[in-house]
Amino acid sequence: MNLISHQTNSLNGEVLCPGDKSISQRILIIGFLTNSAIKISGFLDAEDPNSTLEALNAIGAAIKKDDDLIYLNKRENLLKSPNKDLDLGNSGTGMRLILGLISGLGISATLVGDKSLSKRPMYRVINPLKAMGAEIQSNKGMAPLKILGGKIINDFKYEMPIASAQVKSSLMLAALSSNNSITISEPKTTRDHTERMVEYFGGDIKYGDKKNRGIIELNAKKLRAVKSYDIVGDFSSAAFIIVAVLISSNSKVLIKNVGLNSSRSGLLEILSLMGANIEIKNKKMTCNEDSGDILIQSSSLHAIDIPEDIIPNIIDEIPILSIAAAFAEGTTYIRNASELRVKETDRINAISEGLKKLNVNHEVFDDGLSISGTNNSISSDQEIDSFGDHRIAMSFLIAGIRSTNSIKVRNCKNIETSFPKFKDIMNKLGMEISE
Repeated sequence: MNLISHQTNSLNGEVLCPGDKSISQRILIIGFLTNSAIKISGFLDAEDPNSTLEALNAIGAAIKKDDDLIYLNKRENLLKSPNKDLDLGNSGTGMRLILGLISGLGISATLVGDKSLSKRPMYRVINPLKAMGAEIQSNKGMAPLKILGGKIINDFKYEMPIASAQVKSSLMLAALSSNNSITISEPKTTRDHTERMVEYFGGDIKYGDKKNRGIIELNAKKLRAVKSYDIVGDFSSAAFIIVAVLISSNSKVLIKNVGLNSSRSGLLEILSLMGANIEIKNKKMTCNEDSGDILIQSSSLHAIDIPEDIIPNIIDEIPILSIAAAFAEGTTYIRNASELRVKETDRINAISEGLKKLNVNHEVFDDGLSISGTNNSISSDQEIDSFGDHRIAMSFLIAGIRSTNSIKVRNCKNIETSFPKFKDIMNKLGMEISE
């Protein structure tokens, strides 16, 4: 599917942020481990969370869906090895989390994914899980992944060589599902949705480094049951709306119920340093996650050097940050982001290819880019390839706001994996995105 984005005069209005993809997947798994009845609201009805839901039902969960409501029911039957492969589609998060969960449960399963996911390296999670006692076979470190049971050891200690919230969470789930303890040391702090959720369900977590929470001690303890769980809005989805408003003229938009977890919302800090007019309203705590409303107004942005220590917390937002940089006066430097090369596609290459088509001056490094922006409009008559990457597709559609010609982005179907209502929401606010 191809989409076309047209030049936009202004964006205005109010929108409710879609549910958080990362939290939607985690609540299914952690709720499943409590084996209790839970009503979940705000669920992101998108391909990635749905593939996680289907995988859980295949091993014995009793989960039912009604749009953005999920009913997690108490299991009546024993857990089972599935009679078919568990297809995680395009979801790297789902594959890594389910891999950890099943490794701890002691059942057998084969995890598969689409063409893109099957090319993504999994050694960083396979190796520590095998060291914990899991028996896993892979295709040279990639899917399909065969879990053959095994026995997880207690009090496992692991020092992560590279910061990764998905690897950290996978190991924690292996420990939780096998009722064992684990200590994990991070080189840099990463997203802490899993830790916050485990705490919300009464889990026993201690932090060896209270300042930056870089050492996580998860002790074996049965999670308590809760009757309901509300999922906050997805900051990564809100990021596209935020940048769209900032680079458009005479615009003002309020995004309601956005997750503002400090380990996730680093883009707000970056954009503020670039001169963005952003205000946070109605701050509150929702199921141990910070949330609030974000008011954004058109702004004249200027370039900055992105601080190295914030990169792990904005890794998914770098594609849309690159669009903000393209319309910021000066040269923005994004370094220490080599993780981008092993996402749904090589995102450094994909960003560069798109910027070339938009005639935006930039330089590519092994671990990032520098982007020389302008406050002027752009003009391009070339089609942009998203390489099947949802974040690349949405980012360059947002760039169409400032293009004197329409921008056509190819291979946009994967937007369905994380933000199915992207086109509808953006058009409601004033964009013109068509097929």
